[in-house]
Amino acid sequence: MATIQRLLIANRGEIACRIARTAHRLGIETVGVYSIPDRDALHVDVVDVALALGGSTPSESYLRGDAIIDLARRAGADAIHPGYGFLAENADFAEAVADAGLIWVGPTPDQIRLLGDKVAAKRAAIDAGVPTTPIIEVDDAGVPDDIAMPALVKAAAGGGGRGMRIVRDRAELDDAIESARREAQAAFGDGTVFIEPYLERGRHIEVQIMGDHHGNVIHLHERDCSVQRRNQKVIEEAPAPNLDDDIRRRLHDGAVELARHVGYRNAGTVEFLVGDDGTINFLEVNTRLQVEHPVTEAITGLDLVELQLRVAAGEPLGIDQADIAANGHAIEVRLVAEDPGAGWLPSVGTIGRFEIAGPDGVRVDTGFRAGSVVSSDYDSLLAKVIDHATDRDTVCRRLSATMRTADVAGVATNANTLAAILADPDFVAGAVTTAYLTEHPAVERARGPEGPDLDAHLVAAALRDQASNRRHDTVTGFAPSGWRNLATRGQRRVYLRGDAELHVEYEMNGGAPRFLLGAWPEPGADGALPDDDRTSATVDIIRTADGVVVFELDGRRWSTTVHDDDASGGGARVRVGSRAGWTEFVRPPRFVEPDDASAAGGPVCPLPGTVIAVHVVDGDQVEEGQLLMVVEAMKMEHKIVAAVAATVSDVRFAVGDRVDAGDLLVALDVDGAV
Repeated sequence: MATIQRLLIANRGEIACRIARTAHRLGIETVGVYSIPDRDALHVDVVDVALALGGSTPSESYLRGDAIIDLARRAGADAIHPGYGFLAENADFAEAVADAGLIWVGPTPDQIRLLGDKVAAKRAAIDAGVPTTPIIEVDDAGVPDDIAMPALVKAAAGGGGRGMRIVRDRAELDDAIESARREAQAAFGDGTVFIEPYLERGRHIEVQIMGDHHGNVIHLHERDCSVQRRNQKVIEEAPAPNLDDDIRRRLHDGAVELARHVGYRNAGTVEFLVGDDGTINFLEVNTRLQVEHPVTEAITGLDLVELQLRVAAGEPLGIDQADIAANGHAIEVRLVAEDPGAGWLPSVGTIGRFEIAGPDGVRVDTGFRAGSVVSSDYDSLLAKVIDHATDRDTVCRRLSATMRTADVAGVATNANTLAAILADPDFVAGAVTTAYLTEHPAVERARGPEGPDLDAHLVAAALRDQASNRRHDTVTGFAPSGWRNLATRGQRRVYLRGDAELHVEYEMNGGAPRFLLGAWPEPGADGALPDDDRTSATVDIIRTADGVVVFELDGRRWSTTVHDDDASGGGARVRVGSRAGWTEFVRPPRFVEPDDASAAGGPVCPLPGTVIAVHVVDGDQVEEGQLLMVVEAMKMEHKIVAAVAATVSDVRFAVGDRVDAGDLLVALDVDGAV
C-alpha cells in the first residue's frame, strides 16, 4: 500500500486551500501551482511549496497537464489531487499521472472516460437499473424535427452548467446546439452535445458516493441543489428537505448500484432530477469532488478529502453504510462576483475588503482576501459559506444574517440575493424547484436594507460626507455645511442605489440636524411648488470618526460603518453597513463629460474577456435585440445585442481579440438605419 507524503494540488482558489487544510492535518506536505495572475493569491500562501506554471488563461496554466506532472516530479511529490474543474475529469491527464509513477487522487481513467461522457453514463445507468430519460444524440446528420419542447441541449463532457441551453422553440434549436458546442469545446475540449427532455419544475438531487480499491461502495446521503441560475448552482443543502422517504431510498440505491456496476473508486456524485410526480431521472455522474461537498461533511462528520487521500493510497474505506448517519441540517451558499440585478453580470476588480463573519460554527471556504484580484480568466466564485444546525429553520436564519452583513467591497456580489433567498418564505418552507429564481425575481433584485433601515443608511452617508467635506475644506471649513447668508433651504444631495435616485436634504444649524428624506418639490409649469410630502427626521450625532457614524434617528440609536470606494462610470461609491446589512450608494458626478463610446453609439463591453463570435459586418442593418457579438469571460458566454435598430458602421474587434470593460465593440449609426 502506498503512502502519500507530498501532495501536489493541481488547482487554485478555495478548493486548493481546502485540500491543503486536510493534507496538513494528516501531516502531508503540499505543493501548489499558480499562474501569473495568481502569484500573490491566497492558495499560494497556504501550501508548503508553490511553483510557477506561467501564463494567464487556464489553457496557458492550470490546463497544462504535462507541465503540472513535470513540476510534481521536480518537487518530489508522490500524488496529485486535481480538485474540481480544470483537469479533474480529464481521463488522459489521470492516465498520464499514473504513467509517471504518481498517485492519482480520483477515480480510474477508465471510469472518468465512461462516466464523464454523459451519453455513455446514461447507457451505464440503464444497464445498472437506474431510471433515466431518453436522449437524442446530435451528429452531423442533424436532429429530428419532432423533438418535444422544452428540451435541454447538453454537453457530453464537463459540467458546471457550461455547454447547456434550454430550448422552448424548435426554431431556436439549431442556434442553441451551435452555441452549446462552442462553449463546450472551449471549456472541455469536446464539443459533443446531446438533447434530452427538459423538466421545467424538477428538484435537482444528488447523491454523494465513495468507493475503494477493495470493492466497498457507500453513499453519504443526498444534497438538494435546486436553486440555480444559468444551470449553475447557487445554494446547496443536505439532506434534501421534504423529500419522500421512498424517493430518498431509491436515489441512494440507484447511486450505489451504478457505482458497483462500474467498480467505482474514490469520490463521486450521482445527479438526478426529481419531478413533481415522483419521477426520477438520472442526469450524470461527476467523477470528482463537488463544490458543495462541505454540506455532506457537516451532516456526516466525515472529511471527504481525507477519505479521498486514504482511498487513493490503497486503504479501505474503513466505514460501512450503517456507520453513515445524517445529523442536523447544513446549507451552503456560493458567494460570486456577479450582479444578479444586472442579469448576473460578472464583476472583475481588486477586492478592497473581504470580511464574512457569522455565528460560531459558520465555515467559510475561500481563496480570496482583501487585495486579491478577481480576473475574467477564471470563474466568479469568491467563497462558499456553510452553516450547520440541528434544524433547517435555524440554519436559514443564521446564514441569511451572515450574508446580509458580509463586507465584500471592490466587486459586485450576490450577497443580498443570497440573504433574500434564505429569508424567503417559499425557500424556508423547503422543496423548491429549479424554477425557483425564475418564479421569484424579487430576490434577484434585492439591494439590501429597505424602509427605516435604508433611511438610516442614507443619513449615515450624508453625515459622513458633510463631516469629510468640513475636514478637507481649508477655506470655509469653519462654517456649517451648506451655510449661506440667507438660508432658503438645506444642503441637498442625491445618491444612486442601482437605478433609483435617493434624495436627502439636511440643515446643520449648530443643534440637532434636521433631515428631509424623499424627492424635494420641483416647481410646476406655472412656477408654483407642490406640497412637500417628504419625511422629516431629527438626528443627534453621537460620533463621526474613522469610518464609524453613530447617531440617533428619531430616538433610535444607529451604529454604522461607512466606506468610500471608487465607482466606474463617474461619481464615487459609498458603502454603509449595519446589522441591517450593507447599502451601496453612488454619488453621481456634478459634471459629466461624454465619453467616446457613448458619442459613437453602440454596445460597450461589460467586462474584460475574449471575442469568440462576430455576427455582423460593416454596413449590416440590425434590429433591436439582434445578436452582434459574443464575448467569453469568467468561463461564460455573454451575448452583445443591439439596443436599437441601426446600421453597423464599424465592427471594432474580431474573433480571438481580447477586449476590456468599456470598449466600444460595434459602432452603430442610428440615423443611417433603414
